[in-house]
Amino acid sequence: MIFGYFSRKRKNREIVDRLYRQLTEFARNPAYYAQMNVPDTVMGRFEMLCVVMVLFFRRTDGGSPALRQLAQDVVDTFFEDMDHALRELGVGDVSVPKRMKRLARMFYGRAQSCGDALNDGNADELADVLFRNIYPPERAFEAGQSEVAVEDMAPLAAEVMRLDDVFKHLDEADLLAGVLMPGPESTSQESRING
Repeated sequence: MIFGYFSRKRKNREIVDRLYRQLTEFARNPAYYAQMNVPDTVMGRFEMLCVVMVLFFRRTDGGSPALRQLAQDVVDTFFEDMDHALRELGVGDVSVPKRMKRLARMFYGRAQSCGDALNDGNADELADVLFRNIYPPERAFEAGQSEVAVEDMAPLAAEVMRLDDVFKHLDEADLLAGVLMPGPESTSQESRING
């Protein structure tokens, strides 16, 4: 009996890790950084991972209790990953919890603002949200960032809206199995997501 419990926990962990790996791969799509004005920096990559996680959260929000729990486990993994990254960057143990709270506030704030713009179908509003998140005033003086304007976020906003539609159509059974892009069409679907 107890071995069955641990087996289920291990299987669930594998599914969560598989989904999180796929989501981080989407966030690392070179096109965002080379063609859509996202800075290829630690914070730029964090912002894109936030966007992808928000899209995943939106898809799972109206799903079954099992899917919502899976989504929460994926989000928890995201925060565990952020905690680990901070420690690797040399942030002291005392500072990590404070910074993690700030990252959590940033993530849930982005989920709200991106979600509102996506619900409204408003590409201009979404471009503005992305610009404020990716190029906040405190990072305006990083290399090359002062040259980017809100209208330069239009291609990224269009891509995020397209991805939101792709995520909406992901099958719940596939997600519960840890598969974002299943079946024989997976290659073409992945190329649509990644390119």
